[in-house]
Amino acid sequence: MTDDASSSLLDGRALAQAVRDDVRADIQAWTDEGHRAPFLSAVLVGDNPASLAYVRGKEKDAAEVGIDTNTYHLDADTSQDALLERVHALNADDSVDGILVQLPLPDHMDEHTVIDAVAPSKDVDGFHSENLGRLLRGTPRYIPATPFGILEMLSRSEIDPEGMDAVIVGRSTIVGKPLAALLLRRTANATVTVCHSRTRDLAAHTRRADLLVAAAGQAAFIDADMVKEGAVVIDVGINRVDDPSAERGYRLVGDVDFAEVRPKAAHITPVPGGVGLMTRAMLLKNTLQAARLHAAHA
Repeated sequence: MTDDASSSLLDGRALAQAVRDDVRADIQAWTDEGHRAPFLSAVLVGDNPASLAYVRGKEKDAAEVGIDTNTYHLDADTSQDALLERVHALNADDSVDGILVQLPLPDHMDEHTVIDAVAPSKDVDGFHSENLGRLLRGTPRYIPATPFGILEMLSRSEIDPEGMDAVIVGRSTIVGKPLAALLLRRTANATVTVCHSRTRDLAAHTRRADLLVAAAGQAAFIDADMVKEGAVVIDVGINRVDDPSAERGYRLVGDVDFAEVRPKAAHITPVPGGVGLMTRAMLLKNTLQAARLHAAHA
């Protein structure tokens, strides 16, 4: 690894801006051809601070690239049936290209039922059962934005996963499982291990990883002893930890102990300023893709 530690940083801010610049140019060309701007509808239930901030960020990004948006903000005690009615109305609205139901949902709602109520052609998150099945088959309609963002980050940083031992810590349908499928594709050609809460001797797996993706949801869970020298480390975690010295009383940290691991890694993502920004950027790409699909079938 180079002596200049800063050279190891995968800067999500700069990379996401590059993606947004490309999407903005593509949307300008799209509208110049006479098409209307892509339209994204978000549905937010409750007042989860992280969800509120995330939706605001998505609205800001969309405005920057020329995507029109609206957000339906429902009370936390809204019934699941009322939420499903809203989703069905958006499915039937031909002016809406993409629908995003912000997760997590309140405890009285079943996420799978709600996600599968979104029309697959408008499911720009890529979470619908049909879209996950298409991804596994190798013919994706939409790639879930976080795994999509990780691959885009690697590509734009000229990091080729071919032949790498890739270890993913976390098996969610939002990150771990779809990312494993993507890294196994013939366009990536990594050898993939997915670890989870029942994995025996987790460190033995992570220490052999050329590409280590942490998506466990535990603050600073991955320390330097768990990382191979010269590994590429992608930190998906966003965790709040108390910090009385911070203005808000807390700070955001990832699943990786950044200060410990950075000197050992060839490349590493920061938190904040890493994968989260790429997730938002790739949602824009999926929304443009949705507009193109709907135009082709109009």
